[in-house]
Amino acid sequence: MPPTTGLRARLRAELTNEIKDEARRQLAAEGAPGLSLRAVTRSLGMASSAIYRYFPSRDALLTALIVDAYDAIGAAAEVADAARPRDDYDGRWRAAGLAIRAWALANPHEYALVYGSPVPGYRAPADTVGPASRVTLVLARIVDDAARDGALAPPSGPALPPTLCQWSDGG
Repeated sequence: MPPTTGLRARLRAELTNEIKDEARRQLAAEGAPGLSLRAVTRSLGMASSAIYRYFPSRDALLTALIVDAYDAIGAAAEVADAARPRDDYDGRWRAAGLAIRAWALANPHEYALVYGSPVPGYRAPADTVGPASRVTLVLARIVDDAARDGALAPPSGPALPPTLCQWSDGG
């Protein structure tokens, strides 16, 4: 945090991170459906009502964990892609894929949270869409760059039946 940030804001950010870290530990032990605000507060030695100043509900805490996970895996893909030359499409694709895999192996419970089975009763709010799109945007950018540079070969094999192509023609 910048030095101009007030003490109260820094302490709040620190405790928020401690809450999320404990929630991640619970996620690993119990799975997303077993995440409990009461257990998180008990583990941190907080009064059970205190957590509501940071996360108004279990779903708000889940959303924070989901956004963090999507941002982390998206950042891993972006860094890997940026490390390769722009015109090395195959290398960029592989680097992004390997970075995603490495992140998933290092963070299996968070990966399962965002790409696994839905959490019963949880409805993701709209603020998860941007972070969730980061990996897709990296991969789409690689394909788009390759297509714009004429590096993509036309698909081989039999043509699609007309009934499968109608949706793309506006029909």
